[in-house]
Amino acid sequence: MSFLRRYLVAGLLVWMPIGITLLVVRMLVNWMDKSLLLIPEAYRPENLLGFHVPGLGVVLSLLIVFITGVFAANLFGRSLVSLWEHILARIPLVRSIYSGAKQLAETVFSDKGKSFRKVLLIEFPRRGLWTIAFQTGADVGEAQAKTGQDVINVYVPTTPNPTGGYFVMVPRSDVIELDMKVDDGLKMLMSMGAVVPDANSRAKALAAEKSKP
Repeated sequence: MSFLRRYLVAGLLVWMPIGITLLVVRMLVNWMDKSLLLIPEAYRPENLLGFHVPGLGVVLSLLIVFITGVFAANLFGRSLVSLWEHILARIPLVRSIYSGAKQLAETVFSDKGKSFRKVLLIEFPRRGLWTIAFQTGADVGEAQAKTGQDVINVYVPTTPNPTGGYFVMVPRSDVIELDMKVDDGLKMLMSMGAVVPDANSRAKALAAEKSKP
């Protein structure tokens, strides 16, 4: 039995990461392939070629995003975007959703943004239990004034799916900042703690970065 178990585990270690990777990639490709629905039905690739070509939606999605970026970067495009945002700002429910989504996108994708740049260790959901979290902001707001503490905004993801989680405001004194990269933190979460980054290799990498001129 130990003989069979050893080789079964070795086989799983090869196929499980491949299977999970293919599953996630396939899900993303299928989701982005829906952009083909923007093309009139008579001109869709499956109707012109006679068969479905997976991945064309990915190319179309990237092309749409790129063209939109080129358009929005010039003066005329910025004027149209401003007009569009002015119209959305007059719709009661839509303006709240749109403004929140835009502010989130600007914070996350901005080079100067501080969201999801630090991995933290906090006591959650109660004292004595520790979990990994990510800092999403440290701006002084009403919560700072009302609590009288230096609190920071923290996102606590669930495992193994980090897209769901909790938003909590934690006093800075109760937060331990880790040296691990965000990618390593996500790996640890998605593996439910089975994959733990090597602290020694991370320390060596940080020392090498500091020693660079």
